[in-house]
Amino acid sequence: MSAPAPRGHDRTKVALDNEEDPLDAMISRTGCSNAHYAVQECMAKHQDWRKCQQQVEQFKGCMAMYRKQKTEELQRRRKLSRETS
Repeated sequence: MSAPAPRGHDRTKVALDNEEDPLDAMISRTGCSNAHYAVQECMAKHQDWRKCQQQVEQFKGCMAMYRKQKTEELQRRRKLSRETS
């Protein structure tokens, strides 16, 4: 019995490795990357989310502030749009 023929190099994985992860890109736009990485580092170290509550709360607070700012910005734009119509 002969061994299966070796497969060629999978170039799709190389291409994917060079692209930024969509989740990382989204979090980066929020300005909460450092808090997100702190959660990831804590989870890698402790393997228990209960031991990472401080980091989780900081990330949660950062994301809440981002959402509040985006909501206020959207409301301002809508108000300006109505005033100029």
